[in-house]
Amino acid sequence: MAPFEALYGRKCRTPVCWLEAGEKQFAGPEIVQETTDNVKCIRGRLKAAQDRQKSYADKRSRPMEFQVGNRVMLKVSPWKGITHFGKRGKLSLRFLGSFKVLAKVGLQAYRLELPPEMAGIHNTFHVCYLRKCLAEEESVIPLSEIHVDKDNRCIEEPEAILERKTKVLKHKEIIMVKVQWKHNRGSNVTWEAEEDLKRRYPRLFA
Repeated sequence: MAPFEALYGRKCRTPVCWLEAGEKQFAGPEIVQETTDNVKCIRGRLKAAQDRQKSYADKRSRPMEFQVGNRVMLKVSPWKGITHFGKRGKLSLRFLGSFKVLAKVGLQAYRLELPPEMAGIHNTFHVCYLRKCLAEEESVIPLSEIHVDKDNRCIEEPEAILERKTKVLKHKEIIMVKVQWKHNRGSNVTWEAEEDLKRRYPRLFA
């Protein structure tokens, strides 16, 4: 018997003839009793292992709850052959968002504030489809504010050089510059190599 069959109560079929062709031998009460005892032992051990795994998981599982106003990500599980959220296949989306929680519905569902392009989708979801959004809201740049060129590279222009410093490596020194970028969301200041920045944006050093 498979462990699943032993655990979930499928009757054990004792072979009445388990010999070569032409030989006959019937199973007596001893083998039936032995088989029954073995099945009980298997069930007991599987139940003990199952309870041990369940208790281990229960101790480390935390109920997922959200408050009104929190930002959450929506887990996407597209059906085969149906596209609701853009791409499908290997490059299909796994999470959408972030969305604002509007209200709690019942014990395990939440109503979300969906954008107009998702107007045809019901806005109430079970908690198992939601994940906490760890990104800060001011760091998220909308797609409408992102511009790309013909090579699908993000176009972003620097505004000014704020500071310079020298980074000492093992065999050489690199001049780094602190650059302020034009976008106004998230951190708009980064350190870049001066040589690379001169090649890309020579007007900054004119």
